[in-house]
Amino acid sequence: MRTVALVVLLVSLVAQAAAGRDIYIDNVSGNDSFSGQQARNTGGRNGPLRTIAAALRTAESADHIILAQTDQPYRESISLVGRRHGGYLDNPLLIEGNGAILDGSDKVAPTAWKHYRDNVFRFHPPRMGSGQLFLDDRPAQRVATESQAGPLPKLEPLQWCSRHGLIYFAVESDRLPGDYNLTYAQKQTGITLFHVRNVAIIGLTVQGFRLDGINAHNSARDVYISGVTVRGNGRAGIVVGGASKVEIDACLIGNNGQAQLLTLPYSKTVVRDSQLIPNTAPAVVELGGRVYLDEQSKQDEQEQP
Repeated sequence: MRTVALVVLLVSLVAQAAAGRDIYIDNVSGNDSFSGQQARNTGGRNGPLRTIAAALRTAESADHIILAQTDQPYRESISLVGRRHGGYLDNPLLIEGNGAILDGSDKVAPTAWKHYRDNVFRFHPPRMGSGQLFLDDRPAQRVATESQAGPLPKLEPLQWCSRHGLIYFAVESDRLPGDYNLTYAQKQTGITLFHVRNVAIIGLTVQGFRLDGINAHNSARDVYISGVTVRGNGRAGIVVGGASKVEIDACLIGNNGQAQLLTLPYSKTVVRDSQLIPNTAPAVVELGGRVYLDEQSKQDEQEQP
């Protein structure tokens, strides 16, 4: 009987461990000194954390990291690394966005803009990388440049282009760049996954990073990305490489610089019921690995994310 009781206790403890904890984050009312165990501040240290990074510092296997949707983007770059940032087949470590935005952009100071000609201004981002410009926290309309030589393409008001590391933007009549809410891609990568297993990312928008929105860099196995919008990143929306295995479901990916989905050797990517919009770059760039697309995601959708 004692042996049976010990087995029951062990099974119970394992089940509790597999269930994980709920960790709440609110980038407006939260504080990284709070416990993160409640969605709202109930006094003392009882309340949500302020940043995703703080949650990941304390997260353990199969925890659920729950973001509040506020009127402010979460302006941070995060990494999931190792066993602690994974979960189990039926209970993955979860990042639940609830419609929140993870944003790697920063404001362009009005004094950074220099007049180029006519109604066109330009500025030089302080960091090297693929330029991306946002107007009111959404990708501004980009005009493709066929080459880095020759005349600048014609820009209509509120359009932009990039050349030789500079960003060019056309203003409306009698307005200056400082009259707009303009931001540019500043942080490198939105979400990096490295040697993790059983991770789910749902209901999130990832935008404004110089390199990639989501990068399953190496041995990120059984990663599930669902209901996620990935837009306006310098290289790719989602990158899968290095023996990683990722499933993309019901996602919207567009307005990224060189590829909406980029796959690298030894990876496997399954795309279901998603829109990969080739408006600024090819829908899929295959540099290795295996990609499985369903019929809906093959369609050339024109809706802007």
